[in-house]
Amino acid sequence: MPKYLLAHDLGTSGNKATLFTTEGELIRSSTRAYPTRYYNGNWAEQDPEDWWKAVCDSSRDLLAAVDPADVLAVAFSGQMMGCLCVDKSGTPLADSIIWADMRAQDAERFIIERVGAREFFHIAGHRPGASYALAKFLWLREERPDVYRNTHKILQAKDYMVFKLTGRFCTDYSDAGGTNAFDMNTFTWSDAILDAVNVPREVFPEAVESTRVVGEVTAAAAEACGLKKGTSVVMGAGDGGCGALGAGCIQNGDTYCCMGTSAWIAHISDHLILDEEMKLVNWAHAVPGLISTNGTMQCAGTSYSWMKETLALAEQFAAEREGGDVYQRIDEAIERAQPGCNGLYYVPYLCGERCPRWDATAKGGFYGLKMEHTRYDMMRSVVEGIGYNMRLILDIMRASADIRDIAAIGGLVRSRVNLKILADILNARLRTLNYYDEATSVGAAVLAGVGCGALKSFDEVKKFSWSVDACPPDELDREVYEKMLRCFDDTYYAMRDVYRRL
Repeated sequence: MPKYLLAHDLGTSGNKATLFTTEGELIRSSTRAYPTRYYNGNWAEQDPEDWWKAVCDSSRDLLAAVDPADVLAVAFSGQMMGCLCVDKSGTPLADSIIWADMRAQDAERFIIERVGAREFFHIAGHRPGASYALAKFLWLREERPDVYRNTHKILQAKDYMVFKLTGRFCTDYSDAGGTNAFDMNTFTWSDAILDAVNVPREVFPEAVESTRVVGEVTAAAAEACGLKKGTSVVMGAGDGGCGALGAGCIQNGDTYCCMGTSAWIAHISDHLILDEEMKLVNWAHAVPGLISTNGTMQCAGTSYSWMKETLALAEQFAAEREGGDVYQRIDEAIERAQPGCNGLYYVPYLCGERCPRWDATAKGGFYGLKMEHTRYDMMRSVVEGIGYNMRLILDIMRASADIRDIAAIGGLVRSRVNLKILADILNARLRTLNYYDEATSVGAAVLAGVGCGALKSFDEVKKFSWSVDACPPDELDREVYEKMLRCFDDTYYAMRDVYRRL
């Protein structure tokens, strides 16, 4: 009889539970959505009990088809950089302030004043930022002192699920790095940072390897989610760490991009990459001993969704009336515009921007708009604008590494049209995998398998995930995009003061 590994991917919009065999076969996935509360301009929160309900419901759905006793282990991938404060009993004191929340800008400035931006960067491998857990916790100290005072531990989404299953408070090295309170040189909580901002080290949970079996499913958790009592619970990793593993990037020199709601490029190495302008960030890879150096943009898939809901109404109406795939119709519309969109370009800073701007006040927009431009130009320019921003990130990495081959995952690269645009702008060969949207789930499953001993090594990820196609850059289109890229980059600096006034 086959044995199984259960992976949960706690994303921004919902949880995807996926059941794999130990031989890498994907049996079935089950998704449960949960809401995000966006308000006050740049605030974003989620109810952690919605996460738990989604995990329980999706688990029960999958386990109805197999014997729960055949599930060897469960592990998690999860959204990163949140701040969920719980008391000693593990009860949430407030909703989780998630990664997209940028309210803590005063706290960001406070951290810089107390530590110094460059010294901080060399400790944490990240610059201080409002999107990180530490700044959000400092915001709570000022604005919600009752929550701050009663906080026993600060957890990430997957950490709270591990607690609900096992009763243990812990995190892994990748999510620890997303707090802004972790020393990436020693893989320990940073006394230098925490002492400087007067935050007790004890509010952070024990940090362990992503493959650590941190406990077993308790009787109460088994009753709630359908897993067998005593099933091994493996720590797992943040979505970035699981994505790198699931994309097969497990060796020094590997590179992948994830084109999802947010988007990032990650280069794998055995050392921190500390660029002069501190635009990149360094995460612990799920594979021990490796570092994943990332540049993440805020609104990639979000920009595409905005385009779909505002500029592609005709395509939606046609798909509803005549049938067919709305995304195929959008591809056809995009192909009606020429590369470079006749001088039109889109800036994708709908929610501020992380890399390469690190500016919460940055705004989106269309530039170069003329009377002759069409709706198709605007639609294509959205995809190209995402690509331009990703290219700026890649250029920073190329100062330290020769990157010409990139594994591509995420919903945006399901489209061959989008894939070609991105390959041309990035000037890189993009390889798609057998799964577009399952890399983080694959990563979590492999962590579960390695952790419980069902898989002998990380090399066995090749059973789960492999390259199926490749898109090389087109030289003629690439030249058009090189000219547009410079205008795109210059626009931010020309508009920076205006963004702040807006």
